[in-house]
Amino acid sequence: MQKALGIILIAGIAVYLAACLGLFLVQRSLIYFPPSAAALGGPALSTLDAPGARLQISERPLAGRQAVIYFGGNAEDVSAGLPSLALAFPEHALYLLHYRGFAGSSGKPDEAALVADALLLFDRVAARHPTIVLIGRSLGSGVAVQVASRRPVARLVLVTPFDSLQGLAAKQFPWFPISLLLKDKYESWRYAPGIKAPTLLLAAQQDEIVPAASTERLLRRFAPGVAALRVLPGVGHNSIADSPAYLPALEGRLD
Repeated sequence: MQKALGIILIAGIAVYLAACLGLFLVQRSLIYFPPSAAALGGPALSTLDAPGARLQISERPLAGRQAVIYFGGNAEDVSAGLPSLALAFPEHALYLLHYRGFAGSSGKPDEAALVADALLLFDRVAARHPTIVLIGRSLGSGVAVQVASRRPVARLVLVTPFDSLQGLAAKQFPWFPISLLLKDKYESWRYAPGIKAPTLLLAAQQDEIVPAASTERLLRRFAPGVAALRVLPGVGHNSIADSPAYLPALEGRLD
């Protein structure tokens, strides 16, 4: 009997370890869902050469000091957001990054590469437009926070942000040692204290993906007076842009 129980225990451990290995190997396919094609060509397209990838940028060119750089979610076709951003920022040049591996961009996405690509884009834009508003949505909030902690940003907007992807993953997979398995942790809470730019955290009241507690924990990591939280009622994680208050909030209007 004891021998049989021992065999069952060993078999159970083997299955669990195999599941851990499987999760480790496929984890990035569970984080990144690249769209195969862009919905809109945009007023202009440009490319940005980065180590190991050529990136596509959807643009609305405009002369002047002001620009917006936008980092989207983990399955977002950023080109689809061009019309609304153009309405919200009529006097800003717009630059929307297609992550590596996403529509129009080569390479494979991972946290270190996406952040490095974002910094590369920021530096190119800053050479033309010294006043930059940085917007990051969902996964893009994790990218934007890291950029804003390293570069001079005029204003930072984080849409449906989380304090760490590791925390979200741990809730999704409570039986696995996520802290040991996860490669791309997007620990925004680590970078928030170093941000000096005025920051808005824009949350969805009915967010089914990012718990309110995660956004609130991130808010508390900013220095006093730097960040504010606004919750848009009646919308979810993927429908927040449908709120009539969404574009005014991006602009910085609170009415």
